[in-house]
Amino acid sequence: MSDPEIQRFHLERALLPEGWARDVALEARDGRIVRVEAGATADARAERLAIALPGLGNLHSHAFQRGMAGLAEHGGGRGDSFWTWRELMYRFLARLDPERMQAIAAMAYVEMLESGFTRVGEFHYLHHDSDGRPYADRAEMAARLAAAAQDTGIGLTLLPVFYAHAGFGGAPPSPAQRRLVHDVDGFSALLEASATALRALPDAVLGLAPHSLRAVTPEELGALLPLAAGPVHIHIAEQVKEVEDCVAWSGQRPVAWLLDHAEIGPRWCLVHATHMDAGECARLAASGAVAGLCPITEANLGDGLFPMRDFVAAGGRFGVGSDSNVLIDAAEELRLLEYGQRLAARARNVLVPDGRGSSGRFLYAGALAGGAQALGASAGLAVGAAADLVELDAAHPALAARDGDALLDSLVFAARGGAVRTVWRRGRRVVADGRHRNRDAVAARFTAAVAGLLRD
Repeated sequence: MSDPEIQRFHLERALLPEGWARDVALEARDGRIVRVEAGATADARAERLAIALPGLGNLHSHAFQRGMAGLAEHGGGRGDSFWTWRELMYRFLARLDPERMQAIAAMAYVEMLESGFTRVGEFHYLHHDSDGRPYADRAEMAARLAAAAQDTGIGLTLLPVFYAHAGFGGAPPSPAQRRLVHDVDGFSALLEASATALRALPDAVLGLAPHSLRAVTPEELGALLPLAAGPVHIHIAEQVKEVEDCVAWSGQRPVAWLLDHAEIGPRWCLVHATHMDAGECARLAASGAVAGLCPITEANLGDGLFPMRDFVAAGGRFGVGSDSNVLIDAAEELRLLEYGQRLAARARNVLVPDGRGSSGRFLYAGALAGGAQALGASAGLAVGAAADLVELDAAHPALAARDGDALLDSLVFAARGGAVRTVWRRGRRVVADGRHRNRDAVAARFTAAVAGLLRD
């Protein structure tokens, strides 16, 4: 490519917003798409991609938890659940310093890019030093996440988390939560410092995240929402105990309470929302908010199954996230999203509307649109969007002799690693032959960081 400001691609097959197309000429300037033309003659200066998809958004991540993946799989003999897992997570985060945080986040972001996620929503709540005092730079940890995003090339939507209480009704936080806790004024200062930390990233987005109804009072929730114009994410109704505690506190289930007490709309992403009744499900779908679903983590923690069939039948919007990062795999998130519903319904292809059409296409397109909305970013191979492209390996056995939507069906349900060949982020190649350009260096820093944490 001769012009450093213009990137040219020739896509033999590409998934465009209007559907599959052949011989697509795509040009980007300064990382954004400025031209898309199907049926074009190949330009000798262009990068040739065999099968091109738009990169997906990962709408929910706690990057540091990648460092503890696999450490909570030994039964404690006392009814393991999300709550016992959380105890281990608090012990792990108590030891994290900024340098190790950055090393672990970079490894997570490398793996996201390698699997086809090109933007991440970082639900960031590890703010303070180990004694609970703010760092000299309030956004020290946010700056480390921004540095990890810059080093790896992933797009970043930073969602600083407000956390103030240990339970519904304003219960005081526990000592294990001291690194998370803010008051509203301190959080406002954190948001300002976080905006500064993001300035070096060309298309970073700053939102905010009231952690959950159990960690934020109604008064605090009202004070938080005007502090940032970007996306608003919240954990909600992830566990049955949370629903029961919310009913005991307010007389309402969590999603119903939130819909009644806040102006929920397209700016919002309700993460998990696993345990809703039929009325909550219909109302959430009608609100235009995105349901942020994390099937791998929800399965790992034993949370339960989101009422996905009813939600999509009502026109609900959804996206997927890697959450605890116990396993980072974009296709696996989509596969489990469908498979969980198949197991519950004892039927096949249960999410595609009217039971007709491609399940892979429905899942990919839905997660693409919902993820972009939840992350405050454009998506798709269209003029104005970031030039985030995922090239599938046409020689991969699972994709042999496939075309059109069969490629997506095979990617989601039949490929097991190696199907993603290259990934381009803002027109720059960050993954080649399935490996991130900086994988070895990032992995070495990650290994040293985790080894130090487990040894200390």
